[in-house]
Parts: sequence; C-alpha cells; structure tokens
Amino acid sequence: MAKTTFSGPIQSLAGFISAGNANVVSLTADTSLTVAAHAGKILTCNDADGKFTLPSIVATAPGEDGDPNQTNNLGATFTFVVETAATDMDILTDGTDKFVGGLYTGVTDATGKTFISGASNDVITLNGSTKGGLAGSIIKVTAVGSAKYAVEGIILGSGTLVTPFADA
Repeated sequence: MAKTTFSGPIQSLAGFISAGNANVVSLTADTSLTVAAHAGKILTCNDADGKFTLPSIVATAPGEDGDPNQTNNLGATFTFVVETAATDMDILTDGTDKFVGGLYTGVTDATGKTFISGASNDVITLNGSTKGGLAGSIIKVTAVGSAKYAVEGIILGSGTLVTPFADA
C-alpha cells in the first residue's frame, strides 16, 4: 500500500491494528534508524554488539500542521526487543539529543534496580549482565521535544547492576 497522508483528526470506532510481517524489523548489523523505516515498529535486536543510532530529532514546526512533507518527527517511537543477548549493544542518539527517563533492570523476580538517565546521557549500553541486555529486554524510546528522547523499559541483567546510561 502506498503512503497515505491525512490532515486533521482521524476517528476509528473499532481501533487501528498494526500487525503483520512489516511491523517487525530485525536489526542484525549496525543500523542508522529512520522514522520511515523503523518508527512505530518492533525492532528485534539480533546483533550482540550492534550499534543502533536513532535519527536526529527535528522539532521545527512546519509552515502548516497538515504539510505532508514536514520533517518534524516529534512523537516518533522506537521499540527495541532484545532477542540475541547483548555483549556490547548500544542505542545511540546523534550526540546532540539526550535521554530523559529511566530503565528498570531486573535480576530475578524479586530483585532489580531502576536507573535514571543523566542530563548529558546520549548512549544506552547493554552488556548482557550488569548493564542488562539479556534476551527479553525491552526498551521504548520516543522523541518528545527538542533534543529529548524519553526512554522507558525493563531490561534483564545479572550480577551487581550498574547504569546502562552513558555519554558518547
């Protein structure tokens, strides 16, 4: 189906369904993500040391809200599901954009720790143990403002936990 553009609110009384093969993208190598190919999809991480770079946030208001060619990407969401346990997996911004929010790292059903991003953090590093990243870890990242990616998720780890957030 071709790309369709709507201007104004859309109402569906029975909801919208995003399902099917095209809604899951397997990341098997270092990837620079795009809004068109990756936003709103399930991104399965199958590269233990992959580097997955988010697109730069564009918060510039378009000339008119209904402009189908606008570049504003606020609201774009990227959902990462780790299928291959991480060894040195990174989710990166462009260096200008920063993370706000936090990740809960669980070790067992009874123990875990929440880590909150620092003001200068632009990298999430998973190592399959102390920084999380075991198979089943889920991270959701959303462009929420100029230079701000909100991050939330539950990542699975082991050992003495440390923050997965860092500066490039």
